Amino acid sequence: MLTLNVNGVDRSLDVDPATPLLWVLRDTIGLTGTKYGCGMALCGACTVHLDGQPVRSCITQVGTVGTAKVTTIEGLSPDRSHPVQRAWIELDVPQCGYCQSGQIMSASALLAQTPRPTDADIDAAMAGNICRCGTYQRIRAAIHRAAELGGETQP
Repeated sequence: MLTLNVNGVDRSLDVDPATPLLWVLRDTIGLTGTKYGCGMALCGACTVHLDGQPVRSCITQVGTVGTAKVTTIEGLSPDRSHPVQRAWIELDVPQCGYCQSGQIMSASALLAQTPRPTDADIDAAMAGNICRCGTYQRIRAAIHRAAELGGETQP
């Protein structure tokens, strides 16, 4: 049995410690917002946070998570009020939408570390996230907008 904290809830799980975190999230817990893309950490569709840091859940063995807090797209905010989610909606970023949960998780981790990122900061942080529809310009614009929205919510 493993104990995993996902979106603030401790869960006892009877899974093989070598199972990729992605499959535990999707198949065991039922959180399907995190997507399978390539299975080799090349596309970013499976990005989640471990203690606030973006990781590729397709190659992260659940047994290595330990006491780190896992945050999925479902745990970013209960009502889409996170500045990144608000900016994504405002600027109508997704086309097909498949990669967007990974894009949003990477963007939110960037903004947590760099509240006012430059284009170069954004390009570096988002380099591992592939969008087959090519919405990169809208993604960059939404990250800048989320930075503005995040500043608006600060006291």
